[in-house]
Formats: sequence, structure tokens, C-alpha cells
Amino acid sequence: MNDALYKATVLVLNRNWQAIDVKTPAQAFCMMANGNATGLDIQGIGDMRPVRWNEWLELAVREDDNAVRTVRGLVRIPTVLVLARYNKVPKRRPKLSTKGIWERDGGRCQYTGKKLVPAEGNIDHVVPRSRGGQTSWENCVLADKRVNSLKGTACRKRSAWSCKRNRGRPANCRSPTSSEMRTTSAIGSISSPRSTRQRPTAQGTPATGG
Repeated sequence: MNDALYKATVLVLNRNWQAIDVKTPAQAFCMMANGNATGLDIQGIGDMRPVRWNEWLELAVREDDNAVRTVRGLVRIPTVLVLARYNKVPKRRPKLSTKGIWERDGGRCQYTGKKLVPAEGNIDHVVPRSRGGQTSWENCVLADKRVNSLKGTACRKRSAWSCKRNRGRPANCRSPTSSEMRTTSAIGSISSPRSTRQRPTAQGTPATGG
């Protein structure tokens, strides 16, 4: 059962008993041994009590319990921890993703202001990746697919294609990590303009040109 030590199976509650995280049993044992948390000894519905580390080591291992073998014998793996001092709930930090950009932009094309249904929109790089644009909150916007197909690199300089809003990360959002940048590369594969042969005329109709 020692493999179970490294699987995230232990629910972590803050001191107000609000769920905030999930830890591995190995992490849970360290937190209990350091006095940072207690394990919940759950006997049944409504019958549970916080237990400190020294007492936890003496608890009997029941038939349905997971346990690890130590020099002291079998030690029950807790299913729930209660933190001793932490009483906050971590803020949600949305990752850079297609869903996140849709939510930030309210489902509206950021060039025309039109309300879109999922089949009508995709993610556009305001500064194309071919010109050094990054896959970031500041450079990605929701766009109507028809607008995106008409808009080539040269068209981005025209006022007709200026964004309707300031771009940026949602409140309380961190910058993407390198691994998240790799996972968002799929956004660019569907959103970068495919052609620069068409440009809008003053009336907004497509015209062929260089």
C-alpha cells in the first residue's frame, strides 16, 4: 500500500472546515507531524473528530481503511485534514484558455461587438505570431470567425479593426507558465489568419488586393 502515499487522495479543509485543496498522504502525514493539521477520525455520518498526530498513530486500522506499513506497524491514511491556523479560501486563478477568453470577453467579438454563439467565434492574436505576438491574455481576443478570415496582417493597422475593449488578464489572474503556454498553442493553430489576400473596403465588403 506504500504506493498510495503519493496519490492525491486527502481532502484539505481550512480551520473553518471549507475545502481548499487535495494532498497526498505523504504530505498529509508531514503536516500532521508538524502540528499544522489534524486528521479527521470519521466513524460515520455526523460522527467525526479532529485527531492530532500522536493519537493518530495509535488509531486502529479498520477493514475499509487504507494504511501504510511503518516500523511502528500499520498507520491509517487520513481521508480529510483540518488545517490548524489557515482560515482563508484561495482565490480562483483562471488559466489562459479558450474558455477563459470567452468568459473574459463576455462572448462578444472584440472587433464588432457582436454577441456570438460558440460556432461563430474563435480566438484571434491581435499582433500575429508571425510578427512576434504572444499567446497571452493581453494579445488574445474573441473574434467573429468571418471577421478573422477577412483580416490579414496589414488589416490590423486599420481603425476599422481596432478592438472594442482593453485587453488583459482577468482580475486575480497570474501570467501563464511555460507549460501553460505550450498547452495554449492549440489556440493559435485555429485562430491565426490564413490569408492576407483580402482586405475590407471602406464599406466593410471584402476586396482582393495585396
